[in-house]
Amino acid sequence: MAELPLIISVDDHVVEPAGVWTDRLPSKYADIGPRVVRAPMGEITYLGGKLTVKPGSEGNPTDWWFYEKLKRPLLRLDSAAGVPRDDVTVKGITYEDMRPGSYEVAPRLDDMDLNHIEAALCFPTFPRFCGQTFLEASDKELALLCVKAYNDWMVEEWCAGSGGRLIPLTLVPLWDAGLAADEVRRNAERGVRAVCFSEIPPYLGLPSVHDPDGYWDPFFGACEETATVVNMHIGSSSKMPSTSGDAPPAVGSTLTHTNATFSLVDFLFSGVFVRFPHLKIAYSEGQIGWIPYILERADKVWDENRGWGGVADRVPEPPSSYFPGHVWGCFFDDAHGLRSVAEIGEDNITYESDYPHSDSTWPHTAKIAEEQMAGLTDGQRRKILRGNAIGLYGLDLAP
Repeated sequence: MAELPLIISVDDHVVEPAGVWTDRLPSKYADIGPRVVRAPMGEITYLGGKLTVKPGSEGNPTDWWFYEKLKRPLLRLDSAAGVPRDDVTVKGITYEDMRPGSYEVAPRLDDMDLNHIEAALCFPTFPRFCGQTFLEASDKELALLCVKAYNDWMVEEWCAGSGGRLIPLTLVPLWDAGLAADEVRRNAERGVRAVCFSEIPPYLGLPSVHDPDGYWDPFFGACEETATVVNMHIGSSSKMPSTSGDAPPAVGSTLTHTNATFSLVDFLFSGVFVRFPHLKIAYSEGQIGWIPYILERADKVWDENRGWGGVADRVPEPPSSYFPGHVWGCFFDDAHGLRSVAEIGEDNITYESDYPHSDSTWPHTAKIAEEQMAGLTDGQRRKILRGNAIGLYGLDLAP
């Protein structure tokens, strides 16, 4: 086998520095815009997949994001890289408790070098995976400014100083599809080719991709027009799967791929790919082993039940036919998925390291890739580890 090519991770994360919004918002928002306050941690509860935290008068020092009425602490789960697994718990931390690569460009590039990674696409932390924090805010004028401020920081600071190694991934104002389309175009003009979106918008109180009036069509149209990839991270619907209110977090963690599964079926049966034949979507951290079965099942349902299933008019071809060229699965540490490459399609798979989260394969990503991809050809490894990402996001890197 040839030497393992340098990896492009399509799902890493960034912990926003304290000044992202205070440096960019008008001064009148100083007391209600996102800002960092250091305070003791206080009470923590985690039940039924929902984390509840409150500032306290005693406990370990913690950096908190304050925004309107929201108080959100920085947690060890936000930045677990380099921390022994048994020490990764739900506890508050400060910036000094993190690896600097979690929030600073130069140390991040160093950590990427340690992990055999050339370039990385980074999802947000405080805004959450697709900007739900700003969707839930009461002042939408301020929320729109916050979305734009984040995007400006992402493009002008986080990515600009990386020599092309940090790939810009932006947010949109989810509460208005027209404004979302405008923001896609604004960022595309400065070279951005990736945007965050929710895997299942109705979980956020928004119209679904099946909306009969095409609520999301302005957004999807702008993405298609600008060759912007729609990236949906697990948890971007603010609802992690679980089985019961008293199930431990491990149950939901095992089932995280199911939201991506539900979302893919939505898109395949929605007619979105018929209306937008060049639209591209990616399921970040969704893993890939489940894809062959769900494509097989969707085709079976379409073939046998489309007369009453409500899709005969909107989906003229078998659902699986819309997968190539439209959908990319993104994974890490999925040995079963790699045994299914021929069924999924080697052109529709990308790789990730999830730095600096607790699931991250850092700093052993290359070792894991080498072991799990031993049964693939050099060409397949090259596509999965970097070539597909280069083509998908239009990166100026050697294939």
